[in-house]
Amino acid sequence: MSRRIVIIQGHPDPETGHFCHALAAAYERGAEAGGHAVRRICVATLDLPILRTPADWESGAPPGAARSCQEDIAWADHLVVLYPLWLGSMPALLKGFFEQVFRPGFAVAKSGSASGWASMLKGKSARIVVTMGMPALVYRWYFGAHSLKSLERNILGFVGIGPIRESLVGMVASPDPSRRERWLAKMERLGGQGR
Repeated sequence: MSRRIVIIQGHPDPETGHFCHALAAAYERGAEAGGHAVRRICVATLDLPILRTPADWESGAPPGAARSCQEDIAWADHLVVLYPLWLGSMPALLKGFFEQVFRPGFAVAKSGSASGWASMLKGKSARIVVTMGMPALVYRWYFGAHSLKSLERNILGFVGIGPIRESLVGMVASPDPSRRERWLAKMERLGGQGR
């Protein structure tokens, strides 16, 4: 089954030499070879101001760059979010992206539910790909993967996206090239499957 996929490159550096960019390119190659339609969002190239008040978020009037991203996300069946782990979490630029794009009227709506919000992005799935210098098992088991869980539950899950799968890529600075090649091959396979 062909899918519509949006790859959200969350690395804050627009230079394409980072492993996050190589992983995104491998996923895209696999997805296109698998017959899926792909669009890309590079967060580092977007001009998005920081939201400073709840009123700014609730105004529902995002800047032009955010509206374009909303159109891509509305089009998609599946989102792939890639980012490097910085200070134990996603880079601030990526968090700011979600704040601008997942606004009321697009991602959520006021409701009479217990939370006060209704999720508007139901029916979409996601894969989160996180790169890090430490072993992935240390991040998952010792640190509890707290920032990943926050993205899954408090951002993507809050707006209705699910299921959400994850790929934790540890030891990215390893001098062993076979480690990187295995991850690139895995991303290409996942892209081909649209997962």
